[in-house]
Amino acid sequence: MKFIAGNWKMNGTRNALKNMVGALKNVDTENTIILCVPYTMLCIDSGGVALGAQDVSVHEKGAYTGEVSATMIAETGAKYVIVGHSERRQYHEETNSIVRQKAVMALNAGLTPIICVGETMEEKQAGKTMSIIESGVRESVPNDAGHNIIVAYEPRWAIGAGLTPTEAEIAEAHKLIADTLIGMGLTEIPVLYGASVKADNAADIMSIPNVDGVLVGGASLKSDDFIPIITSVK
Repeated sequence: MKFIAGNWKMNGTRNALKNMVGALKNVDTENTIILCVPYTMLCIDSGGVALGAQDVSVHEKGAYTGEVSATMIAETGAKYVIVGHSERRQYHEETNSIVRQKAVMALNAGLTPIICVGETMEEKQAGKTMSIIESGVRESVPNDAGHNIIVAYEPRWAIGAGLTPTEAEIAEAHKLIADTLIGMGLTEIPVLYGASVKADNAADIMSIPNVDGVLVGGASLKSDDFIPIITSVK
């Protein structure tokens, strides 16, 4: 079984999500399908498809205009939340420490955080890829998280650029993440790959050792693009 998670980012409508859920009902798969959508869509009847949010506050409640707490997200029936996505790190300057705090809040509310780590192009060119990934895992993932987390490797330089690391690069990164998690006492944690995942490369990516699924961006917005990714692996 693989995890196929879609991240709609700031796209879509409630009606579009209803249409997607309707299309997914006819998909024969044992893979776990997750749709991480804007907050405004979390309360719809997802027909058994797991829903998740794309971010969460580090605060439980209070005078924090515009923020949404983990408890509020859980109250909608959502089961997952992305924390530390590359765009949050880039545009909102979220650090590993902040990502860790958000993961803790998610866990405390009964949500499964999808914790993202990955290197920028500048870090890649400086030969820092492995050290950035390892520190990202060690500093972003709570040590006492148990089994209720997912980690996603996002090579930040590839997202939205139509670029994909080589299979050897993905394998090396995922092995490092898996080994680091085991070293932290966290076993059997799914590790997803996310960056420019499409129907024509999904199966190859998910055949790489230690790749337990994918985090899909733009290709998750339309059923014609998303379903072939879901069905590309058994």
